[in-house]
Amino acid sequence: MHGSRPMIRLVAVAMAAALVTSACTGSDDDPEPSPSESTPPAVHTFRSTELVAPVLPVTQGPAASSDTGEALYVLGPKRSEAPQKGPLFVDGAGEPVWIAPDDTPAYDVRVQELDGEQVITYYVGQSDFVGHGFGDIVVLDPSYREITRVTTGGDVGPGNADMHDATITPDGTMLLLAYVAEQTDLTPVGGDEDGWAWENVVQEVDVDSGEVLFEWRASEHVDLTDTMTSPDADEENPKGAEDDPFDWFHINSANLTPDGDILVSARNTHAVYRVDRETGEVEWVLGGTSSDFDMEGPDDGTGAQFAWQHDAQMHEDGTLTLFDNQGDPPVGDRSRGLRLALDTDAMTASVLQEWLPTDPTLVAGSQGNLQVLANGNVVIGWGDARLTSEFTADGTLVREFPFEAGESYRAYRFDDWVGTPADPPRVVIDGGTAYASWNGATEVASWRLVAGSSESDAEPVVEAPRVGFETALAPVPEDAAYVAVEAVDADGTVLGTGVAD
Repeated sequence: MHGSRPMIRLVAVAMAAALVTSACTGSDDDPEPSPSESTPPAVHTFRSTELVAPVLPVTQGPAASSDTGEALYVLGPKRSEAPQKGPLFVDGAGEPVWIAPDDTPAYDVRVQELDGEQVITYYVGQSDFVGHGFGDIVVLDPSYREITRVTTGGDVGPGNADMHDATITPDGTMLLLAYVAEQTDLTPVGGDEDGWAWENVVQEVDVDSGEVLFEWRASEHVDLTDTMTSPDADEENPKGAEDDPFDWFHINSANLTPDGDILVSARNTHAVYRVDRETGEVEWVLGGTSSDFDMEGPDDGTGAQFAWQHDAQMHEDGTLTLFDNQGDPPVGDRSRGLRLALDTDAMTASVLQEWLPTDPTLVAGSQGNLQVLANGNVVIGWGDARLTSEFTADGTLVREFPFEAGESYRAYRFDDWVGTPADPPRVVIDGGTAYASWNGATEVASWRLVAGSSESDAEPVVEAPRVGFETALAPVPEDAAYVAVEAVDADGTVLGTGVAD
C-alpha cells in the first residue's frame, strides 16, 4: 500500500474539450498468466467443509473505526489461479461468510431486490471471445437456492446474456446486455467493406415470463465513427472477421435513471448515453467525440472526460458516477472513481469529486465499478488491478484489500443481506474439539456445543462467540454418543443445529 487517503478534487478545473483518440482497446478478461508467473495463493481451509477461499489481507484505514456496520462485501473471484471461483461474501476483516459451492466463474455478483425480496444475481456462461459473455443470469433466494434464470430473447435468442451487467428494475424486469455478430461495412473506420462488428444490445426482459419488453441497438443510434479504437488497433490480431468481430462500442452497463430512462455506458466510445425507455432515442451523449456536454478540464484523466470507463450511474441529486479506467491503452496516470456534476441547461459536465487509488500509479486496464452506499461512502472495485477499496464521501479510506490470486470483475457492499441457508450447519470433531460452520448464515452470533447419550438428553457443554467462518468448541465429552452444535443469534434464538457424524 502507498498511503491511506486518496486525493480528492471537489471543484472542476478550467474548461477544455480535447478528446482522446486512442488507437486500441483493452478487454474485460485478459489472458491467463503462465504457470511461471503464478505464485501459490494464501488460502483459507477448514475442517468442517472442503470449501476454500482466498485470504484477503485487509488494510483498515483511518475511517474504519467509525464504520459501525457489519460490513459484508460481495465479490466474484475468477481466473485459474483463484483458489475457489464464483460468488464470495466476506466481512470487514476479509473472513468468508458465504462461499459458493460451485467452482465456476461468476460476473457481476450482487444483491438486488425482486418483488420486494432480496435476491443474489450473477452471470454464468461461456466467453468464446475475450470480454464478451454468452449465458444466463442466475437468481438465488436468501437460502441460496436458485429460483430462476433470466436470459435474452427475441431475435437475440436465449442463452446470450452478456457478463457485464444485469439490473433488476422496480417493475420486475431485468435489463440485460448482449453482443450479436453482424456483417458491417467497416471502411469508415479503416476496415473491410464486408467486415463484421459486434452489435451491442440492451433488452428489458420480464423476469417471470421471459418476454422481451424493450430492445435497443447501438448501431441504430450511434455512429460507428464515434469509436475510440479501430479494427487494426492490434496489428498482430486485427479485428473485423466473422470469427473475430470488431468491438467498436463495447457496452458494459445499462441501468435506470431516477426518472426511468436507461443509462448506457460504452467503453470503446468513452461515452455515456441517456436513452428514452419508450422510444429508444438517445436524449443526450456524455463524453466521447459526439458529446452533447462540454467536458470541463483537460483530457488527461484529471478533467471531466473519462476513458475506457465502466458502471455509469445517475443519482437523485442529478450527479453521475462511474469507474474511470483511463486504460487500456493508458490515457491518464491512474484509474479513479468519478462523480460528475451535470448542468443540463448549460450542457456542461464538471468534476465534482474523484476517488484516487492509494497507489498513485494504479491503472485498471479492464473491469471495475463504483457503488455509492446509503451513508455516502463508496466501494470501488479496481477491476484487473485486483483491489477493492471503500472510502467515505470525503475520500478517507475505510478499508481495502487486494486479490493476491485471481480477480473480481466488480465489488460491492451489502450489509443488509440476511442469509438463511437451506442446509444445516456443519460440524466435524477432531482431537476433542468440535469445528462448526454454516456457509452463508449471516445472523449467527455464537455457537453452542451440546452433547449427551442421545439427542433427547443432550445438555449444553460450552458456548463461544462466532469467530470467522469456522468456530472451534471444546472440550467434546469423550463418552458422548450424541454431539451437535447450535447456531445462536444475538437474541439467543437457535437458528439451526448441526449433528456430528
